[in-house]
Amino acid sequence: MSIPKAELHLHIEGTLEPELAFALAARNGVTLPYADTEELREAYRFDDLQTFLNLYYELMAVLRTEADFADLADAYLTRAAAQGVRHAEIFFDPQAHIARGVPMGTVVEGLWRTLGRSEETHGVSTRLIMCFLRDESAESAMDTLEAAKPHLDRITGIGLDSAEVGHPPAKFRAVYEAAAELGLRRVAHAGEEGPPAYITEALDVLGVERVDHGLRCMEDPELVERLVRERVPLTLCPLSNVRLRAVDVLAEHPLPAMMDAGLLCTVNSDDPAYFGGYAGDNFDAVREALGLGEERLRELARNSFEASFLEHDEERRARYIAEVEAYEFP
Repeated sequence: MSIPKAELHLHIEGTLEPELAFALAARNGVTLPYADTEELREAYRFDDLQTFLNLYYELMAVLRTEADFADLADAYLTRAAAQGVRHAEIFFDPQAHIARGVPMGTVVEGLWRTLGRSEETHGVSTRLIMCFLRDESAESAMDTLEAAKPHLDRITGIGLDSAEVGHPPAKFRAVYEAAAELGLRRVAHAGEEGPPAYITEALDVLGVERVDHGLRCMEDPELVERLVRERVPLTLCPLSNVRLRAVDVLAEHPLPAMMDAGLLCTVNSDDPAYFGGYAGDNFDAVREALGLGEERLRELARNSFEASFLEHDEERRARYIAEVEAYEFP
């Protein structure tokens, strides 16, 4: 579905399609443990978040140079723009690359080769959000923030991702406080596999401005009331939730109930190469499986721009929202 939309929950490493993975492997002399793209696609079947993460980190081995990261971002923007994405706030995982010997500068400057001209080449405005891996130490996160300081002209905010259970947000209080002092925006994954209490902790301890996923908030009515009252955006990823077994089937996804409750919901693709679809595909899927009407879909698109970090460009935000209002559904 090509309704204009912002994508606010997108891991750039999760856009690595099998064809590009093999092309980069060949370019960098990396041998993948799969015979071909079809065998690799067969591996994209996951029991839970951890089984996905195992493959996700394994395939990162093909990303070595600035050109690799530039090509990865270009491939994503080409697909996203074709599905109506007009603005993208893109996550990246520097610790996973630094651990492989790929410096922070290679990652950021490689991505920026493409993101720095994304409007000109793809008609998509972009922001870059650096995520910390929550299953790594708080000290590692602080070291990563320090390594990012020479590149903060490229980075809008920080996030928190990877294995959620057993890694509460409070573990990262100090690095979030340090990031806030640097003027960085703050988001965090919470309430995907972790309990609703992690959402509350992300708000109260980390001071996040958006909650990534957050679907388990529905288990806590008081938390729902708070999220509605404070207009905290939730960046939901429906196809991801099904692939990672957070929801058994898409028809059971709580998105309609969340919208009925007044929550500021957005729909995003998370790791689209692995989860079966990009932003427009997710809109198509919820329209079909959940019976969302045109005004509900328009609300989701409008929410995405309202929830975006465009405070320094309200004219652009207003223009994007006007495009949403003018969109005619096929």
